[in-house]
Amino acid sequence: MIQINDTLVSFDLIERHFLCELSLCKGICCVEGDSGAPLEEGEEEALQRILPVVWDDLSPEAQEVIARQGVSYTDVEGETVTPIVNGKDCAFTCYDASGVCKCAIEKAYREKRIDFYKPMSCHLYPVRVKCYTGFRAVNFDRWDICKAAGLLGEKKGMLVYQFLKEPLIRKFGQGWYDYLELFAKEWHKR
Repeated sequence: MIQINDTLVSFDLIERHFLCELSLCKGICCVEGDSGAPLEEGEEEALQRILPVVWDDLSPEAQEVIARQGVSYTDVEGETVTPIVNGKDCAFTCYDASGVCKCAIEKAYREKRIDFYKPMSCHLYPVRVKCYTGFRAVNFDRWDICKAAGLLGEKKGMLVYQFLKEPLIRKFGQGWYDYLELFAKEWHKR
């Protein structure tokens, strides 16, 4: 583990390769899983605020779930998460013409219709942050559905922390990322 301020960072971030390829996985990380995307403080309010803008991008089933349940719920682990549709899709997904599952929130952000990118847990994936007393653990989530991303990352020479530069800076700040990058460069010289 690498300690940066109050975070303990898994070596997986600087040793494992990763490069998402939506054409291969079809956005399955927004479909598979036991519950919706974990939400941080303030993100539930952000989802409520942007909901009218993304509403028409959501499936009728997702609209029904959100109308009944709201933009979040508490899962079995006690986390506030996004709703899911039919036990799988995040309610904030949409599909493109080729059947790739995408984030309706990110789509609206990229189209400059909203100022909220998407929940931090989604932006950081496949990295997960778990809070403990006195520190936060920053770990790489190993999941078979991302196997193609690992292979493509290896082929292209892209490490997890490099692939996730933007969300890691969004979450922890530029100084934190710069330290991690410097550490990684020194680590790989050995």
